[in-house]
Amino acid sequence: MRWDALSLDGQEPGLFGPPVTVDTPEFRGITFHEIRAKSIINKVPGASRVPFTWTINPYRGCSHACRYCLYGETPILLADGRTKPIRGIRVGDAIYGTEVKGSQRRYVVTEVLAHWKTVKPAYRIRLKDGTELIASGDHRFLSDGGWKYVTGTEQDADRRPHLTVHDRLMGTGGFAAPPKKEADYRFGYLCGMIRGDASLGSAPTDQEALHRTRCFLEDFGVPTDEFLFQDAAVRRLTAWPRIMTDEWRKGFLAGIFDAPGDCSDGIARITNGDAEHIQAIISSLEHFEFDHVIEAVERPNLRPLRVVRLRGGLAERLRFFHLTDPAITRKRDIAGVALKSSAELGVASVEAIGVDVPMYDITTGTGDFIANGVVSHNCFARGTHKYLDFDTGHDFDSQIVVKVNAPELVRRELAAPRWAGEHIAMGTNVDCYQRAEGRYRLMPGIIEALRDHANPFSILTKGSLILRDLPLLEEAAERTEVGAAVSVGFVDKELWRLIEPGTPSPLKRLEVCATLVEHGIGCSVLMGPIVPYLTDTPRQLEAAVRRIAEAGASSVSAIVLHLRPGAREWFMRWLRECRPELVAPYERLYGRGAYAPKDYQRRISAKVAELAEKHGITGRRNPRRLPAPPAAPRPVAELAEKHGITGRRNPRRLPAPPAAPRPVAEQLPLL
Repeated sequence: MRWDALSLDGQEPGLFGPPVTVDTPEFRGITFHEIRAKSIINKVPGASRVPFTWTINPYRGCSHACRYCLYGETPILLADGRTKPIRGIRVGDAIYGTEVKGSQRRYVVTEVLAHWKTVKPAYRIRLKDGTELIASGDHRFLSDGGWKYVTGTEQDADRRPHLTVHDRLMGTGGFAAPPKKEADYRFGYLCGMIRGDASLGSAPTDQEALHRTRCFLEDFGVPTDEFLFQDAAVRRLTAWPRIMTDEWRKGFLAGIFDAPGDCSDGIARITNGDAEHIQAIISSLEHFEFDHVIEAVERPNLRPLRVVRLRGGLAERLRFFHLTDPAITRKRDIAGVALKSSAELGVASVEAIGVDVPMYDITTGTGDFIANGVVSHNCFARGTHKYLDFDTGHDFDSQIVVKVNAPELVRRELAAPRWAGEHIAMGTNVDCYQRAEGRYRLMPGIIEALRDHANPFSILTKGSLILRDLPLLEEAAERTEVGAAVSVGFVDKELWRLIEPGTPSPLKRLEVCATLVEHGIGCSVLMGPIVPYLTDTPRQLEAAVRRIAEAGASSVSAIVLHLRPGAREWFMRWLRECRPELVAPYERLYGRGAYAPKDYQRRISAKVAELAEKHGITGRRNPRRLPAPPAAPRPVAELAEKHGITGRRNPRRLPAPPAAPRPVAEQLPLL
C-alpha cells in the first residue's frame, strides 16, 4: 500500500499521520491500519443524492464482507488453454470464466482484476471422480442447485446454502498435470511433429509449433535455417524409441496433434496416412486411457487417410491438452462451449483439514473462474479503497483503516465556533458497528461527544452491536434528537438467502429495531433494496411492511435497487445465472443508468406509503420528549428585571434548532 499517495510534495500525508499496522489473532486475516485523522466530520458532496449534509466514518473498509479463497496450488484455467496455480495468477491475466448466454452457461475469456493472499482454516472437498479441492469454508462453487458455500448449517444464524453429498459441481473435473518437457518429451514431440505428414520434407506453418520445434532441435544441437532441417540429424532424433516412456508418448501426441491435428466443432482429431504412425497414435491414446474412434477418409487416386477422433467431450479434450500440452493455443480454444459434462462430479465428502493454510483468491470480470475443472465464485471487487491505493477487491474486506482519534476529533469539531449543530449521519458509507468496533470501541466516545453537545445524529447499521451502546443512546436521546435505521427490503427467507447471503436475516434486523424502540430510540426502516420483479409484488411489500410495523418502526422509506457501476455488472451476471428471464426486463427498466425510472420509484414509494398508513406507521417522532429548559431561580429573575434584562434574544442570530433527522431515502446499492 502506498500511503504516499496522500502526501503533498513529499510531506506528511494531508489527511492523517503515518499509520500503525496491527494484526491480531482474534481477527485472523484482517489487518488494521491505525491512523490519527486530521478531520472527522465530513461534508457530503452536493451532487450526492442523499438527504443529509454531514457524516462521520470512523472506519474505512468493512470486515463484514465475505472472503473466499483457495489453496495456492489449485490450477486455474488460462485463456490459452493451459493452467497455472492460483498463487501465480496476476492482475491482467486472461483466464476462463463463464456467462449465461441464452438458456446455457458457456465458457468465456475474462480478465483478472484483483489478486490477494490470506490465511484461513482449510477444508478438503472430494468429488466422486477423484477431483480434490482445498478451500476455505466461505468459498463457493457452482453446483446443479446453484452457488453453494463449502460449509454451513441447516438452521440458526449460520444457515446458508452449502455443499452436501447430494450436490454435483459444474465443470469437467480435475485437471491433468502438465508434462515435464524433459528430454524424452522433446524427442517425442519432434517425432510427432516431423512425422505428422508422413514426410520429412514438410512441416506445419503455425508459428507456435515452429518456434517450439526450432527450440527443441537446437536443444539437441541441430541448427535450423527457416526449418530446412539437416535430414540425417532429424531422422536420428525422430526414430522410434526402443521404449516409449510416458513422457515420450505425451510429447509424441502433442507434436502429431500440432502437425495435422485440429479441434473444429469441438472435436479433437488427428489425421494421418501412415499406418505405422496411426498405430503409434492409437497405442499412446490407449496407454493414457483416452476413448477414441478411427474413421477412414477415402481420396480418389490417393491412399486413404485415417482420422483418430477423441471421444468424451470437453472433459477429455481438456485432459488431452493438459496432459500433452500441444504448442498451438488456437486449437485449445473453448470460448462459447456450453458448460456440460458427463464427469462424475458429485460431492463425496467435505472435511476440515484441521490447519490454517495460505490461501488465495481473485476477482474477475465475470465474477467466477475455473478452478481444477469446476466453476468457482470469486469475491466481487469494490472501489471504495482506491483513494488509499488499496486494491479494489480483498483489501476492502481485510485492510481496515481505523481512525483511532475519532472520539476526540468529534468532540473538538463539535466545539468549534463554526459548527452550527447540524444533523450528522453515521453508517452511511461503511457500517460503524462492523467487527472492528468490537475491538476499538470508537462509537461510545463519539456518542458521548454528540450527547454532551446535544447534537442531533442518526445511525444506519445492519448489525446488532449497536445494542451494546443502548444506555449511551438513551442518555443522548434525553438531550437531542437521536435516530437509528436498519435496512430491510423484504422478509422472504428464500429470497434473502439468494440475494443477501452473509448478512443478518431481515427478522434479526427488525429485532434490533424493536429493541431500540422499546428503549425510546426512534428507529426507522429503509425498505431496501426493493428488487424489481423479485421483491416488489403487492404480497411481498405487504408482508414486509406488516413485519416492520410490528417492530415499532417510526417510519419506512422505500429504496429501489440502485445499480452503480460495479454493482450493476455483478447483479446482471447474477440475473443471467439465476433468473435469466429477467435480464431483458432489467435492461429495459434501467437502460444505461444506475436508477430505475422515476415513475417506477414513485409507484413503489406510493404503495409502501399506503401500506405504512394501513399498518399504523405514521412517521411518529422519538417517543422520548425532550425536557423543557429549567426556569431561572427567583432571586436571579428579580435582579434581571431590576437591571432591565427583559429576555430579549442575543442580537447575534443563533442557528435555528436542528430539524428532526430525516430517514435516509437514498437508493442503496445491492452490495
